[in-house]
Amino acid sequence: MAFSSAEWADPGIEFVQPDGPEPSRATGLAEMATAWRKRLNAFAGVRVEAEEYRELDDSRVFVLVRSRGVAQTSGIDLGQVAGGRTALLASLRDGKVTRLVLYFDRDRALADLGLEG
Repeated sequence: MAFSSAEWADPGIEFVQPDGPEPSRATGLAEMATAWRKRLNAFAGVRVEAEEYRELDDSRVFVLVRSRGVAQTSGIDLGQVAGGRTALLASLRDGKVTRLVLYFDRDRALADLGLEG
């Protein structure tokens, strides 16, 4: 999934950030772009790398992620917050992501989904 285009996303996508500094929810491509841009702009030098993909069922994929970057206002390094270990959950239908949940805290994601690390 590349964030330089939105061809992977359903036009009515639900974008959820349930935790982190500013939990939020957005619906549709424009709102998702605004929310994602806000999150990215809060950090400098952002790098996101998938560590592991887990197919949960026919319509959901869970991705364990390592995030790097430095908070613009506080200077906190994401690598120092839970080791930069984040996660995302993508729900798919007809080859498009219909719901994308970005977790700042991987342990919360695992707990919400009843999974083990």
